[in-house]
Amino acid sequence: MTNDLQDFSHKRYNILTGEWVLVSPHRAKRPWQGQNETVNNEVRPSYDENCYLCAGNKRINGEINPKYDDVFVFTNDFAALQTDSKAFKVEDGLLKAQSEQGICKVMCFSPDHSKSLADMTPSEIEKVVLAWQREYNELAAIDLINYVQIFENKGAVMGCSNPHPHGQIWSQTTLPNEVDKKNTQQLNYFNNNKNSLLGDYLTQELEKQERIIFENDGFVVLIPFWAVWPFEAMIVPKKHQRNISELSGDETLLYAEAISVITKAYDKLFNTSFPYSSGIHQSPTDGEANDHWHWHMSFYPPLLRSATVKKFMVGYEMFGSPQRDITAESAVKMLRDLLKINSKSSR
Repeated sequence: MTNDLQDFSHKRYNILTGEWVLVSPHRAKRPWQGQNETVNNEVRPSYDENCYLCAGNKRINGEINPKYDDVFVFTNDFAALQTDSKAFKVEDGLLKAQSEQGICKVMCFSPDHSKSLADMTPSEIEKVVLAWQREYNELAAIDLINYVQIFENKGAVMGCSNPHPHGQIWSQTTLPNEVDKKNTQQLNYFNNNKNSLLGDYLTQELEKQERIIFENDGFVVLIPFWAVWPFEAMIVPKKHQRNISELSGDETLLYAEAISVITKAYDKLFNTSFPYSSGIHQSPTDGEANDHWHWHMSFYPPLLRSATVKKFMVGYEMFGSPQRDITAESAVKMLRDLLKINSKSSR
């Protein structure tokens, strides 16, 4: 890749959304006199009697959690979407609105309050993957559900209100904005090229080896060429698969290994429990073939240059377009070097 991309301001195109990101590599050297976040590396207990997600504890709505051993899923006590909301539509000139129905769930990854995915083994994470598959399939079978969004917010800086290892699943009638954009981009490419957009992109990335963090027999972990967040990463299956329900038995463990590798690398980067929002984008559950979809998992971490300095999406980002200082190639080198160091120390 040309050195110009590492030295001069430029724009990069996101093939999945059809949008651009401004990259300003020269700004990475500027001094920081802005806000510094508080680092919280306290060691949590494996059980917290005050945690409403711990096994055997009472939740806010009065229900008692079972004494679960691995993964526990329940309907969100404060769901953003409802199944019994009234159906309506508003079309008043330029004022438009419509009702939305859905089901929101919470998934506890482990009964151990002290852990995160980075602290779990691939075999433990595989149980989470299997639960994701099960929930996706069950929700997909419900008539009113046309999309299932699996995600995790990790860390207080990402708005996580409870440190217990958990994620959420929001399923709804219509496609969310980001999914709608990716649906359109992938469909257009598939119709024009008869190939998967991410499949062809992955082939190019594997040839160049410039943004690859890790790969195994089933998956590639990379920083996408168009990444917005400083250490944004994506897990992509090598096979063209529409959604996680198409993962085979062997592939669920390979996927779990990929999650384990990137989350552990994140924690080592600034020697802190690395905050992020992660999510799986996959085919809608609308009964269509959706052969154009190639599912993937993205990680959006906010930390910029240390455990105390985060990237703020303000000013130009809010009124113009996303902007980043550290190039994707610089970020991947930092993460890849950590994996090499860890590999040597484990011998």
